[in-house]
Amino acid sequence: MLPRSGDVLRITRAASVQFIEPLYFRVIRVHDWPTYRGWIWLDGYELDAAGDAVERRSIFVQLAGLQGANGGPFARTDGQNPRRGPAADTRPGPRNRARQSVR
Repeated sequence: MLPRSGDVLRITRAASVQFIEPLYFRVIRVHDWPTYRGWIWLDGYELDAAGDAVERRSIFVQLAGLQGANGGPFARTDGQNPRRGPAADTRPGPRNRARQSVR
């Protein structure tokens, strides 16, 4: 399940090794840039302890490592099932080239 604009996430080393110290992050945008399977680029704001934005950042993270603001696995409470449907494979490769070929 992709985060949406306004979601607050706790970003830790589980999301990427660059985050030695956990931080809270409010999502502005999820980029649709092609990347490795299971990884995404997020734009947003790093939050301080009071929940105020202190720095705008773009971060590259693993979806599986994202945590909700409470520290648990990221899951949206809007009734959508985060396990529904596989992530789209946007990597260039033989499978995607085969779909684009003309018969």
